[in-house]
Amino acid sequence: MLFNSLTFLVFFAVVLALHGLHISWRARKFNLLVASCIFYAAWNPPYLLLIWFSTVVDWYAARFLHRATTLLGRRFWLCVSLSTNLGLLAFFKYGNFLLDNFISIVQHLGINYQPVRIDVLLPVGISFYTFQTLSYTIDVYRRRLEPWNSFLDFTLFVTFFPQLVAGPIVRAIDFLWQCATPRRANLDQLGWGLSLMCVGLFEKVVIADGMLAQVTEKVYDVGAPMGVADAWIGTLAFSSQIFCDFAGYSTTAIGVAMCLGFALPDNFHFPYAAIGFSDFWQRWHISLSSWLRDYLYFSLGGNRAGHVRTLQNLIITMFLGGLWHGAAWTFVVWGLLHGVYLVAERLIRLRFGGAAIWSTTPARVFLALLTFLLVCLAWVPFRAATFARAPKSSRPCLATPALTACS
Repeated sequence: MLFNSLTFLVFFAVVLALHGLHISWRARKFNLLVASCIFYAAWNPPYLLLIWFSTVVDWYAARFLHRATTLLGRRFWLCVSLSTNLGLLAFFKYGNFLLDNFISIVQHLGINYQPVRIDVLLPVGISFYTFQTLSYTIDVYRRRLEPWNSFLDFTLFVTFFPQLVAGPIVRAIDFLWQCATPRRANLDQLGWGLSLMCVGLFEKVVIADGMLAQVTEKVYDVGAPMGVADAWIGTLAFSSQIFCDFAGYSTTAIGVAMCLGFALPDNFHFPYAAIGFSDFWQRWHISLSSWLRDYLYFSLGGNRAGHVRTLQNLIITMFLGGLWHGAAWTFVVWGLLHGVYLVAERLIRLRFGGAAIWSTTPARVFLALLTFLLVCLAWVPFRAATFARAPKSSRPCLATPALTACS
């Protein structure tokens, strides 16, 4: 079920009416849980079992982890949570990707290996709810959060329908406390929530899908050589399309949650106005970038293990961040490009960051434009289905937004 469908509007109207009934808070939370299950099951009912399986495993893993009296026991139950969630994600999202690459390797070695393919659908939202449930067990392991005392609250946290499919990625520490007390939107919250829904749907349906998608498709789905201007127009159109699509969906999700009395985190904050790539990732997909920072980058050592190790951690984090977006080498290259950007920015700041010129208005405008330009270049492999389908100039070795400009 998509936000931009008449089915969802009817569904949301019913959910909002039930949520406004004068019944107990527990009953209203149960209604939201049932609604969330229906919302997800409307896509593929059997895959609802995956969410429940992950939910039950993390619920008990966190409780056993908290009760463990030894570090080994705590690590064991953390590994149970990590292996379950990441194992499901690896199988459903990366199974065929890993299999295809293995086949390519053995065929280059002269071995004709043709295994049976893993013919499964990718569960909608699995990347998002996997990170959500992991935030719970990791925070309990780090003693930042006590195991929650209500299984109903925890299941609602995992399955809450506004952000279930495409985020924002909500952390247990930010959501569970909202389940402790009755929540119902007042008139101001309801007005703001409905306004955010209208703005978000306008961004996604009118701008992203209605205006920009066709321009992007004419450039990226053709695969034929084209002029420099056409390649740039397609890339700039996609840069705007992906922002309006993703930010529009997140804004709609925040608005839906607000209408129900819940608060979800902001996910975008004028990312194309960023000055530098550290600033960009504090503005773009904030819930993901902060998750990668707090649970992956810091776990690798962050910037506490020396200069070289810090640069390595940046590359690893962005590599895995790229792979999280999709099971293809194009996404990996996109992530690595941003990793290289962050490393280069850090090195430049260490060498030239103290210069007074960088605080001047012309310099800041130049850096903002340079950041935007390089971000747009990185969108090329992200959008291209394959490296060969990236927009190519009809003239050799032109500085077009393509990895294959010199083909």
